[in-house]
Amino acid sequence: MISLPEYGAELKRLGFDFYSGVPCSYLKHFINYAINECEYVAATNEGEAVAIVAGAALGQKKSVVLMQNSGLTNAVSPLVSLIQPFQIPILGFVSLRGEPGVQDEPQHELMGEITPHTLDLLKISWDYLSTNLEEAKQQLHRANEKVERNEPYFFIVKKGTFEPVILQAQDTKVTTSLASHKSREDQLPTRYGALCEINSLKDDQTLQLATTGKTGRELYDIEDAANNLYMVGSMGCVSSIGLGLALAREDKSVIAIDGDGALLMRLGNLPTNGYCSPPNLLHILLDNNMHDSTGGQQTVSANVDFVEVASACGYDRAIYVHTLEELKEHIESWRQDPKLTFLYMRIAGGSKSSLGRPTLKPYEVKERLQVFLGD
Repeated sequence: MISLPEYGAELKRLGFDFYSGVPCSYLKHFINYAINECEYVAATNEGEAVAIVAGAALGQKKSVVLMQNSGLTNAVSPLVSLIQPFQIPILGFVSLRGEPGVQDEPQHELMGEITPHTLDLLKISWDYLSTNLEEAKQQLHRANEKVERNEPYFFIVKKGTFEPVILQAQDTKVTTSLASHKSREDQLPTRYGALCEINSLKDDQTLQLATTGKTGRELYDIEDAANNLYMVGSMGCVSSIGLGLALAREDKSVIAIDGDGALLMRLGNLPTNGYCSPPNLLHILLDNNMHDSTGGQQTVSANVDFVEVASACGYDRAIYVHTLEELKEHIESWRQDPKLTFLYMRIAGGSKSSLGRPTLKPYEVKERLQVFLGD
C-alpha cells in the first residue's frame, strides 16, 4: 500500500496542492490526506469538482480531482466540453468500484467493467496506480509531464491502494447572509444591455466568465478582451470555474455571469460556493425564463426564488436587482466591500440579431487569459 504522507509530499513537490472531489470508500484516505494537508474543496458532485479544479488550473494552480468511478459519468460534460477544448491540465484519481472478479455491490458492476474504456473514449491518458510507492512516484512524474503539456491525466485506483489516514477534526462554517428581495417593478432590460453595464464597470484586475450560449457570444460582441472567458458547453459550471479561479487568485476580482437554465442544471454549486465564500467572487444571474440559445423553450425559473436559495446556501449577500442602475450600484458596492455576492436580475427574452461567435479557439482564449494574469 502507498503511504499518503510520502506520496502527498511528492505531489506537493511537483506543485499539486489544490484538490476537489466527492467522497469514495476506496479514496477516503487520500481525501482525508487532502483535507488535512492541502487546500481541498468538497464538491456536491463530480462534474462540479472538475469545474472547480479547472478554474484553479486557469489561475495556474496545479490541481487534482478525486472521484468514484460511478461519478465519472457525472463528470463527462465538463471533461469533454471544458477540459478538452480549453486544454486545461488536471490530474485525476478515479476509484475502480466493481472491478471485474472482485466482489462488490451490483450497481458498480457495469461501471467497473467500462471505466478504462470510458477514459479511452474521453481521450484522457490514464494508468492503473501502482500499490508500490516508488513505482507510483515514477508514474506520477510521467503524469506530470502530460499535465505540463496542458493535457489531463487520470489514475485508476484499485481497492486497498492507500494506507489509512485519520481525518482531523473539521470546523463547521456557518455564514450569516444578507438577502434583499423584490420590492418594485422590474425594468427587464435586454441581456445585451445588462452585459454592457457589467462590462463597463470592469477594471484591469477583473476577470469575467460568461456562461455558454448567447451570454458568452454577446459579451464577445460587446468587447473581446483578454480578461474575458467565453464558456462553450459545460452548462451550469460557470460559477464553479469562478470559485476555483477566485480561490487560486485572491489578488483578482472574478465575475461569473450565469443564466437561469444553466444554473438550474447545477444548483448544487451554490452551497459549495457559499461554504467557501471567496470575497473576490461575484455571481450574477441574468434570468430570461428561457433557453434562449436553443429556440426560447421555457425554463422553470419562474417557480424558483433564486435570491432565497443563494442566501440559504451561504452567500454573504444575495440581492434582487430591478434596474440597470441598481446593477451598477451593487457591482460598485461589491468592489468597495468584497464579499461573496449573488445578484439576480430578470431580463427580457431574445438576443441581438446577427450575433457572431468568438473567432479564437477556446484554448487560445484560455492562454490569453493566463497571459493577462501575468504568469
